[in-house]
Amino acid sequence: MPINTEKELEERLSRPTEADVAATAALDGDLIILGAGGKMGPSLARLARRAADQAGAKKRIIAVARFTNRDVLSQLSSEGIETIECDLLERRKLSSLPDAGNIVFMAARKFGTTGSEYLTWAMNTYLPGLVAERFRDSRIVAFSTGNVYPLQPVKEGGARESTPVDPQGEYAQSALGRERMFEYGSAKWGAPVVLLRLNYAIDLRYGVLVDIATAVFHRRPIDLSMAAVNVIWQGDANAACLRSFAHCQSPPLILNITGPETLSVRSIAEEFGRRFAVEPLFTSEEMPTALLSNATKAHQLLGSPTITPREMMDWIANWIKRGGVMLNRPTHFQTRDGKF
Repeated sequence: MPINTEKELEERLSRPTEADVAATAALDGDLIILGAGGKMGPSLARLARRAADQAGAKKRIIAVARFTNRDVLSQLSSEGIETIECDLLERRKLSSLPDAGNIVFMAARKFGTTGSEYLTWAMNTYLPGLVAERFRDSRIVAFSTGNVYPLQPVKEGGARESTPVDPQGEYAQSALGRERMFEYGSAKWGAPVVLLRLNYAIDLRYGVLVDIATAVFHRRPIDLSMAAVNVIWQGDANAACLRSFAHCQSPPLILNITGPETLSVRSIAEEFGRRFAVEPLFTSEEMPTALLSNATKAHQLLGSPTITPREMMDWIANWIKRGGVMLNRPTHFQTRDGKF
């Protein structure tokens, strides 16, 4: 079925499966989501709340962020999710947060790094060190990124967790710093941790597929130099996060989070071209390497994604045709030099 409104979209993104309900019921203690005001945080908080309610589990679901978008704060509060306004970089405020058995860390900075590198390092490396110390007695699931890997040969199926990291550019370097700080906290205090290397989460309002679809729809050329991508429905990425708590360990477990398919950017554009009755425009040559991850390990541990790329493309095409709301946050997936 197509998704026609933001209300329908938010419901679909936060609809728990039986596995999500079981995973949430099994959590020992409450759940705090740090950095819950971004693209994924609100739907993750809703998913956790709905899963806990369906399980009959009396758990506090606490969303922590600066909440510059006041509508997000009020919406989450109205849905039984506790909200705390907090600049996490202020140590006093971080220290005053309640204790909880389970912490999701998703505070991060990527775009705008060039020219403000210091702030990116503060958010992506310094803050994780503070969080690892503050919540040393909790289980921590921290979002990272596939950008920590070097570009991979398209024909070989993507980086595995055992692939040596080689981050390009200061964003990716600081993201690896985030991982190292949680590894340090786990080694020093024994905190059980899972690190989720994500690329790329898809909503109908943002994401790689949306970037390509809108370019086709508005007849803008598509850069083919990054010839292939991986994607995962945001709801599936959030579900993977909740299910990861059962696998927290010290030293941290690293999991790639994405879909099983290696998708051709050219083919994606042509698929949207057929849906829009538009001939896609292309620029640049397809390179033999791309930012790709192999998530077989996560699929075996946590379950496979439930939404396919074809379903996502159908939903996105319908959304764009209807003039659906967009977040206007390009992924810049074409970037090959690590400069964001």
